[in-house]
Amino acid sequence: MKPQHLLIALGFAVLPFGALAETINVAVAANVQYVFDDLAREFQKETGIEAKGAFGPSGKFATQIANGAPFDVFMSADMEFPQKLHEQGLTSSAPKPYAYGTLVLWSTKGVDLKNWQKTLLSPSVNKVAVANPKTAPYGREAMRALAHYKLTEALTPKLVYGESIAQASQYIASGVADAGFTAKSVVIAPEMKGQGQWVEVPKAAYEPIAQGAVVLKHGQETAAQASKKFYDFLFSGKARSIFERNGYTLP
Repeated sequence: MKPQHLLIALGFAVLPFGALAETINVAVAANVQYVFDDLAREFQKETGIEAKGAFGPSGKFATQIANGAPFDVFMSADMEFPQKLHEQGLTSSAPKPYAYGTLVLWSTKGVDLKNWQKTLLSPSVNKVAVANPKTAPYGREAMRALAHYKLTEALTPKLVYGESIAQASQYIASGVADAGFTAKSVVIAPEMKGQGQWVEVPKAAYEPIAQGAVVLKHGQETAAQASKKFYDFLFSGKARSIFERNGYTLP
């Protein structure tokens, strides 16, 4: 055996077992960002499979997936985007809701949220953050809530749009916006807990935010067993308890 071949052989021989563990790539809606680490940790404990998350707006992921992005599983913030992918033949099955999200109004600048509709209209509030309603389901439902309370026209000049719920949340947390709409899972996350005040938006003001998951065609073709295991894990008792303690309601 040539020396360089011997080195290669030895290199493989001393690789730790974990280095050979299977990995899947998951496109994760931005509102699940603070929850995903707990999900991935528990999943790896159970299966030895590493789930790597990429975080962003669901609509943007749907476009990337349709254009061939190599994700194995998609955890959307709604049912609409994964359903469209399913209709295009890019998923192994129709989407199924893994959790229902809750919309909140949040401020870190001492804005009085008790009568938030009146407060947002007041001159003391100059900027209101919302995620892009075209690509982020929480942004879409925030706009629906404003329409429900007939606030859209008056507040449109004050709205500042984040690409995703994560960016809108950054605007709120940093004080760039006086207040803004985000997910309950964000404001109760350990990283954000205790920052400012928040109130839940009445559920009658917007459509239920059913968040759907699917195994994608890429996952079915390249890591079918691991992808299916992660998908199934999302509906397990352990995952459901993680979602519930992070502000989601369960299907």
